[in-house]
Amino acid sequence: MNRFKTSKFKNTTPKIAKKDDWINNVRAGSFSCQGNHIKASSKLVAFNAEQAGGGMLGLSSVKPGSDGQWTVTQFSCHSDLVTDMDFSPFDESLLATCSADETVKLWHLCDPELQQSGSPELTLRPGQGRLELVLFHPTSSALLAVGSNKSPLIWDTNRQDAPLAVLEQHSDQLQSLSWKRDGSLLATSCKDKMLRVFDPRAQLTPVQSAKSLQSNKDSRILWAKDDFLLTTGFDMMRSREVRLWDSRKLSSSLSSVTLSTSSGTLIPLFDDDTGLLILAGMGDTVVDCFEVSSEPSLSQVSHCLMDTSTRGVAMVPKWTLDVTSCEVMRVLQLTDSCIVPISYQVPRKHTGQEFHEDLYPDTVGTTPAMSAEEWWQGGNKQVEKVSLHPDKQPKQKAPAAKPMPAKKELASGGSKEDPARGCSASSSPLSTPSSSAAPSRSPSSTSGLSSGFLPSPSPSQSAKAIQSMLGPMSKFRHIKGTVMHRDTHITNMRGLNLTTPGECDGFCVNRHRVAVPLAISGGQIAVFELSQPGRVPDTALPTIQNSVNVVDFAWDPFDTHRLAVAGDDAKIRVWQVPEGGLKETLTEPDLILQGHTEKIYSIKFHPLASGLLVSSSYDLTVRLWNLESGDEVKILTGHEEQIFGMAWSPDGKLLATVCKDGKVRIYDPRKSTAPVQEGPGPEGHRGARVVWVCDGKYLLVSGFDSRSERALYLYSADSLSTGATASTLMGVAPSTLIPFYDPDTSVIILTGKGDTRVHIYEIVPDAPHFIECSSYHSQEPHKGLAFLPKTECNVRDVEIARGLILTKTSIEPVAFSVPRVKKEFFQDDLYIDTAVCWEPALTASAWLSGINGKHKKISLKPKDMTPVSEAPKEAPVRKYLPSSVYLEEKTDEQKKDELLSAMVAKLGNMDDPLPQESFEGVDEDEWAKYFAQIIVMGAQVVGRAFARALRQEYAASQAAAQARGRSGQQSAAASSITGMSLQEAQQILNITTLTPEEIQKSYEHLFKVNDKSVGGSFYLQSKVVRAKERLDEELSIQSEPQQQQQKQQNTET
Repeated sequence: MNRFKTSKFKNTTPKIAKKDDWINNVRAGSFSCQGNHIKASSKLVAFNAEQAGGGMLGLSSVKPGSDGQWTVTQFSCHSDLVTDMDFSPFDESLLATCSADETVKLWHLCDPELQQSGSPELTLRPGQGRLELVLFHPTSSALLAVGSNKSPLIWDTNRQDAPLAVLEQHSDQLQSLSWKRDGSLLATSCKDKMLRVFDPRAQLTPVQSAKSLQSNKDSRILWAKDDFLLTTGFDMMRSREVRLWDSRKLSSSLSSVTLSTSSGTLIPLFDDDTGLLILAGMGDTVVDCFEVSSEPSLSQVSHCLMDTSTRGVAMVPKWTLDVTSCEVMRVLQLTDSCIVPISYQVPRKHTGQEFHEDLYPDTVGTTPAMSAEEWWQGGNKQVEKVSLHPDKQPKQKAPAAKPMPAKKELASGGSKEDPARGCSASSSPLSTPSSSAAPSRSPSSTSGLSSGFLPSPSPSQSAKAIQSMLGPMSKFRHIKGTVMHRDTHITNMRGLNLTTPGECDGFCVNRHRVAVPLAISGGQIAVFELSQPGRVPDTALPTIQNSVNVVDFAWDPFDTHRLAVAGDDAKIRVWQVPEGGLKETLTEPDLILQGHTEKIYSIKFHPLASGLLVSSSYDLTVRLWNLESGDEVKILTGHEEQIFGMAWSPDGKLLATVCKDGKVRIYDPRKSTAPVQEGPGPEGHRGARVVWVCDGKYLLVSGFDSRSERALYLYSADSLSTGATASTLMGVAPSTLIPFYDPDTSVIILTGKGDTRVHIYEIVPDAPHFIECSSYHSQEPHKGLAFLPKTECNVRDVEIARGLILTKTSIEPVAFSVPRVKKEFFQDDLYIDTAVCWEPALTASAWLSGINGKHKKISLKPKDMTPVSEAPKEAPVRKYLPSSVYLEEKTDEQKKDELLSAMVAKLGNMDDPLPQESFEGVDEDEWAKYFAQIIVMGAQVVGRAFARALRQEYAASQAAAQARGRSGQQSAAASSITGMSLQEAQQILNITTLTPEEIQKSYEHLFKVNDKSVGGSFYLQSKVVRAKERLDEELSIQSEPQQQQQKQQNTET
């Protein structure tokens, strides 16, 4: 095979369906099992539901109903978790399920609008314990492969008493099963890292096996083309990988691709007809597509970014594809609340008009090739292939009248059965149509107007429709982060402590200096001056020695020299950094605060009162300290578990906390030691942070949900007990998102330790509350992100925030700016008056006595900048001329005037009359024609060598001079030699008096203005040079009689 052969599927493009075409009202479950959590036939979609401990399945249809809506229903099928499911390839309504209740059940499903039968068609009880996998045979009807904990079983559903075969027991948990396309072999992957290939009809032991997988983490196996196997799993570095194997030799793989590092299982889906492979990781927001060639090899086709994380994926059968749109594959992504269709299409010229046979080879039909008994006896018949050409499809019979749903109150005799389907009419309260499904666009679903046209929407309706389509817009949506010049970096930092507790930000900064913990015994902290960037010397640095491990530290917002450090000995040490930075190691703190009985979690300074500090500890208390007196002034109680985070309200009156016990609390420390409000917080127990937003009206909490996925929660500060007002998922990652909120812009910036992405949102009090903006991505994982005061932003570059990123060896400033066109003006719509947060509003004693304060505010506008709101209004300028200008036919006179005007403008004499207008010898028409030739010729020779342009001009001018003839033999000879007449030379240089000074002055001016760098050309410069040469020759001719006369006088004397 030619390895350079181009694949017709290499440009296959994923197209995510519009939100109106999503299947909503889905409450998907995420459970620990080996299945894909969702399966689809050409008619129905089944998925794991979160109710009843996983014993229920959700059900919907692939296509919307006649009303343009999807109906989502749920039915109970097992008494324990449904671990796997599979639709029969020969019956679109037959579903097999297996469960942790040790049973396999077959269900004959009806439309989701109708109530499902409560009893299965068949129940199998293998007696092998918990069942993990179930898979229909690809060629035989009524044949199943069932995977128990350690053994695969082959079962004929017509013989319920015992399985046809119980294959050799694996030494560890069975992770996946896959039938070969011809149905002859069965492949398995196992936690013992073994790949096995069975021929169940020949022997119960594997015909091929090898210890091929590198990790015992969850793996998947699929048959690819011919005799090739495909596996997904993890390598020794816990990176996810895909490998291709020859089933006849499993000792080494043929090809492999390493993907990202993530803990989620990588689910593969393979299309035999196209060779396309879909890879979707559990918990990921990415769906990848690869092509498996016959060489074999893997080549990536597309990388599709989704809106929400994946709970499962399934492939829709070929029969449902839109072949006229060149749709070669359709995938359904299961998320927490919806099912998202992804259509894979091949770009073609005549898409939607014709059937492209090269994209659609005949595919397997829906008629089984043989029975299970025939297969067991050795039969190898294959399913007959059929064409997907629309003209060759069997015509659909007219559908029977749809049965009316029965009333909720049924007779005592039982449910009313639909004789055609055997399903009762819908009475289930779980059957709810999707509220956001798109209405049908068929002609029959339009309004009953006789004209057949819908009424035109009003302007307000159109505006609302556009707004709803585009979503809310933020003026910060295009915010960008830029790493500042390397001269501002602090580099060569060694021995940093990069494993600080989760409640610590990793490092802290103020306007003048930055404090970074060191991985050195004694709890040492290095302090670097921001005014002295550059390479840190290799010699030992002066540090702050705390003698115990540091758990958290913070700069005093009103004293850039005071640093508070919390240690694991339950003490808080307050240090004073000398002016100019550390010159020697500090070992004695200015103040030690002692009162906690257990290790401290975190500390926070009060935003308004000087010398007021709050701390949280393992003793489950929050304590307030007055640094002026060194005393403990308040003890707040009520926490039952670890305190993850604390935050003062903007007015300094209230203190909010988020706790591991799943509660968010608000305290008024001056009034009560108990919380004044309490409400449910994040369900996850891995960590959380809290911050006040929207002028103190809301609390934003970053934490984890019950599935350990990062999430943001917004709470109303007036009603914590009602729970979160809004929430948004942020993907799967181990570290807690640390928030920084800018009250001037209502922009929140979040990132976690070890992340490379910085998330940015604008928080608004109205729905949807979270408006996502552009993210910032760093080149390597950062260990912390802290921000400087607003006054450090460069408003001339429209910076709204400036932060410092801590890496393994350096501190890098990053400016977050908003792109604007008129940057010469002060963007007063972005910069409101900011608080003077570096000056205290009151003392700690005053605040404790009940006095409240407020920061002064200042404008960030420089004196020499004008606000953009006061910028002069510019008249709108048309970007393009009206079409009449281009379509208008110009006369010869108009073209001549345009050429003359252009030439005069180039010579720099737009207003002054030309002296040569009074000359005789060349009439006006000939002169205009000649200059038109100069302009055209000049446009043709732009970019060519000056010498070549000079030769062309010389030849043309010589011919013109010879044609016109001039009086005077010497002048005519000079004109013939130089190729230019005297009058032409005078006209070009625009002079009347032949003096060397005038000639040189005019020559220098015209040669400069016609330089190519300012829009001129070599050709026009050559005309100026030739004109000067002709005039110099003329001066020489005129001076000859005087020279001869002078010579004659000298001879006579």
